[in-house]
Order: sequence, then structure tokens, then C-alpha cells
Amino acid sequence: MPRKTIFFIGLLIVAGVLYFKDDIETVTSGFRVKVVDYQPPAKTVWLDQNVSAERLRWFYHADQGTRTFGIPLEWFMALEQPTVWPLFTAAPKLGETNYLGRFGFIPDTVIPGSPDPLPIGFAPSGPMADANGAPWRNPHTKVDMHGVGLTCSACHTGSFSYRGTEIVIDGGPANTNLFEFQKSVGVSLLLTRFWPGRFSRFAEAILGKEASLDERMALRGQLDLVLKQYANINALEGKVAANSVEEGYARLDALNRIGNQVFSIDLNNPNNYASHSAPVHFPRIWNAPWFSWVQYDGSIMQPMVRNAGEALGVSAELNLLDESRGLFKSSARIDVLHEMERMIAGEPPSEDKGFGGLASPKWPENILGQINMDLAKKGGELYKTHCQGCHGPAIDSKALPAGEAFALFKDKKRWIKNDAGQPLLDVEMIPISHIGTDSAQAEGLASRTVETPADLNIKDGGFGPALGELVEKTVDYWYDQNKIPAEDRKRINGYRPNDIQAPLAYKVRPLNGIWATPPYLHNGSVPTIYALLSPAKERPPIVYLGGREYDPKDLGYVSNDKIKNVFALDTTKRGNSNAGHEFSNDKRNGVIGPELKEDERRALIEFIKTL
Repeated sequence: MPRKTIFFIGLLIVAGVLYFKDDIETVTSGFRVKVVDYQPPAKTVWLDQNVSAERLRWFYHADQGTRTFGIPLEWFMALEQPTVWPLFTAAPKLGETNYLGRFGFIPDTVIPGSPDPLPIGFAPSGPMADANGAPWRNPHTKVDMHGVGLTCSACHTGSFSYRGTEIVIDGGPANTNLFEFQKSVGVSLLLTRFWPGRFSRFAEAILGKEASLDERMALRGQLDLVLKQYANINALEGKVAANSVEEGYARLDALNRIGNQVFSIDLNNPNNYASHSAPVHFPRIWNAPWFSWVQYDGSIMQPMVRNAGEALGVSAELNLLDESRGLFKSSARIDVLHEMERMIAGEPPSEDKGFGGLASPKWPENILGQINMDLAKKGGELYKTHCQGCHGPAIDSKALPAGEAFALFKDKKRWIKNDAGQPLLDVEMIPISHIGTDSAQAEGLASRTVETPADLNIKDGGFGPALGELVEKTVDYWYDQNKIPAEDRKRINGYRPNDIQAPLAYKVRPLNGIWATPPYLHNGSVPTIYALLSPAKERPPIVYLGGREYDPKDLGYVSNDKIKNVFALDTTKRGNSNAGHEFSNDKRNGVIGPELKEDERRALIEFIKTL
């Protein structure tokens, strides 16, 4: 085609885009990906949390069998970002580090001089199946395509920045926006299918230049199948949108999303798709293997059910429909999940050593400033008065008097044992009527029901018990296929039964490392610890999430509304309330202690830095 003709066609396209700009905006508004601006830090540091860099590298990318995005790794690396500008050239790659950073994903540079091509929490895996359950193969080479999915480290590795230095917190809460990232993958796939030039570039990357027309058409058929799957999920999301609460950065309605994946998408039952009514802040996971109950509402006891449920929730393959292929057959890697749990758990806790495994982070004075130890010691006395009754004695702190280190482990009333005689911290469950924090998460688990077909033999229609039973059957299928002896099954299950509960209560846990886990309360509705120690009326009604800058004075994220596309968490909405856990002189539910004076709040903050 002559150059003048190409130029003329280009002018027509540009003119058409400008003329119909408002109409195009209307059509594409639902496909716009909203992510914050991101400036890579000048320096990234890892704190010593009792796990080597090599072991962390494994943990970040270990294959749990997840297929989070419904596409092969080869596709993920070939896709372009969901933008149409510039019109006639290729967009940057979707997997480009700085672009993924805009969603909160952390580049894996834990081993100096050897960065991983995937960010923390992205794991390549083995051969995957397509949406019809057939082996997914390259139409040209006929070789298997490999899966890619998120792992537990994607949601449980945190980071924040201070004056150009990024601090990575292993086991801490992520500051990611998973919903927007999933949307970006979907829009990128849609543009690959329909935007001029994109499919040709994509086909060349996947098939090579020598691929035949039939092979390119086969690839297009695979793409259409994926887009149909995305369209089905988008329709389900639209169906519940009126009752959903936006998750945004640093939060996810994790349990409801797991339920939607297994009981609606995997089971092909739209009636089981629920709204995202109770987003929660990603919990910190250090020491959690040694708690009697996990989840904010203390709903799950067994470690393997918790971990396998997470893998199923981020789209490990699961067969619930075709009996000939084995009901409950899954791509979830039970062996890898157990090894991850052992890394985090370490040796059982003891009076002389405390918790083992992944350690909570220590305040880095060389980066965030020196701790005022005189003030911290005053804060330690306030902690005993106002916090210790629920959270227990502080595990370790250089602000504590000699002999008080590891006092929690000497308090026999707080400990029980598992079936192997190992100690478990018997976390206390505080009724919502007392603590006064938002009740949506606990109430949602208690009230949700699901439909299951008779051939699955799920005995209880309550969401929690049904999920626990489904996950246990999935794990047992893996045990049977791999001929795992009965005693080894008990060990891998953490020597605990598959007990599920749904109390209208939230658990309390030790506060070691709490300074590194903003935002606060289970739903992330309070930006700093200073705000949490203040009366509820003094807490900000809008919390802006998505920024990375840390506030070492008030302990939390800097809530900055000037960042483009920052997420505004409106605390007046159900599921987002910032009430409760309140120190106030008012008399009402949720007041747990008297109002703290300014100097008392500051003393407590200084002590918390030492935990």
C-alpha cells in the first residue's frame, strides 16, 4: 500500500476517534483500568525476618497449581498493556515491571544482581487445561502451554517507601489492587482480539513467523474461548454489582471470592455468585501457623484447608462437574502448600525461643529513625493497662523490663495443644457487640448459603461448612492419588481437624510487627495506628489507599488524595466502617478504654515500634 494511502487512512482513523470521542468514552468506560501512578524506588531493602534470600525466592514463585488469569504464562508474557495509544505501534508489555508496580506488585530483587522476571507472588506452573478441560497446546508447535497464577506471597508480602527507600515486609499485607489487575488482563485480551495489528503481533510471539493460517485461526479460537470465560465472569459481577463494596488497594473480599470461584464458576452455577460485601485488609501471616484459629473471624482451624482453599480461590483447576475425570481432581499442589506452611511455621513455639519460622519485622532505625526508648518504656506500661488483656503480653521488646521477654509463652492459660502435643496459641474471639468494628465480614460468612449437586455429597448448605468440606475432599483426592499414608496426612494437615465456625466475633492476636501492617482494623478503614488510638470521631472519614509512602510518626500509610487514581475508601459505607476498637470517654458499643491523651498515644506508638 502506498505511503500516502497509509497516511490518509491514519488521518481518517484519528479524525474518527476525535469526532466520536464522547461515544467512545461511553462505550469503553467500563473497560478503563484505574491504577495509581508509580515511581520505582531508588533503593529496595529486605529486613531480616529469619528466612534466607534463596528461600524467599522459592517462596515467591513456588507453584501452588494456580491459574489465576485463565491464560498460559506464554500468553501473559506476550500480551500488551490495555491501551490503544499510540495508534499504529505496539504498546508496552503487560508484564513490564513498572506497569505491574502500579497495581502494587513488588519486583523480586531479593537476590542482589539476579532479579526474577516475574514479580513477587507470580508463579509459573506445569501444563494447563483450557476452559473446556482439554490440554492447552500451542497450535503451531503442539507443545503444552504452561500455567501462571498468584501464590500466597502475592497477598502476604507488603512494602512501603520512605524517602526513596522501599522496605519489603515478608508475611505482611500487600498493597495490591487485584480486581483492577484482573480487569487489565481482560481488556488486554479484548484488544488483542479486536484492535488492528494486535492479534498479528500476538500470533507471531506465540506461534512464530512460520505459522499457517489454520494455526493462527486456532489461536484465535483459543482467545475467543478465554474471552467468553471473561465475559461470563463479567456478567456475574454485573449481576451482584449493586450490592458489592469496592475493594480497591490493600483489600480483598477473599472468602466470598473463594466461594464464588468454587461454588459458582467451577460448579457452573450462577445462583451461587455473591456480592463482594466485606473486603478485608490482607492479614499478616507470621506466627499464624501456631494459632488455634485463623481468618479475622476465627473461622478456620486446619492449616491445609486454609491453604488449599486459598489456592482454589485464585483459580487452581478444579473438576466438580465431570465424574469421568475424577470429582475434586485439582491442579492444587498440596505438597508445595505444606512446604510453604513449614517455612512460615518453623519449629513449635517455646518459652525460651518464642515463635520460630518467619519472624515479624523489627523497626529499621537506620531508615525510619531512632526509637525514643524512655518514651517507649512509658508506652510499655500503657500497653499492659490498655492492650495486654486481649492481645496478651508483648512477645519481645527492648523496652520491656528484664525477664518479661516471651512472657506470652509462659502464660499457660493462653495455650492449648494439637493432636501431636504441639503448642497452639488459643486466640481469643471478641464479640462484635463489644469490639464494635464493622460486622459485614463475620455476618456474611454466617449467613451465606450455597447450592451443591447431590453427587458432590456436600452435607451442609451453609457457606463455611460447605467450603470446608469441599476443600477437604479436594485435598483427600490428592492424598489418594499420591498414596499418602494416614500418619503423613495428619502431619500435613497440621494435626488438627477440619473445624469450621462462623462466630459474630473477631479474633485478637499478638501485636509484634503491627507497625509494619497498615492500614488498620480488619477492613483497612483506619490509615494509621495513631488514628486507631484516637476516638472514632477523629479518624478520617475517607482513607486514600494506593500510595506507598510510610508515616513513621503516626505509623501507617500517608493518606494522599493528590495521587492520580488513588482509591478513596468511604467509611460511611457498609463493610467500610471505621468505628469500634475505640478509646473514648463516651459510653457506647465499641469503646474498649478511656480516651488517651496525646502524650499517651505517642508513648504507645513508641512502644509499638519496639515490638
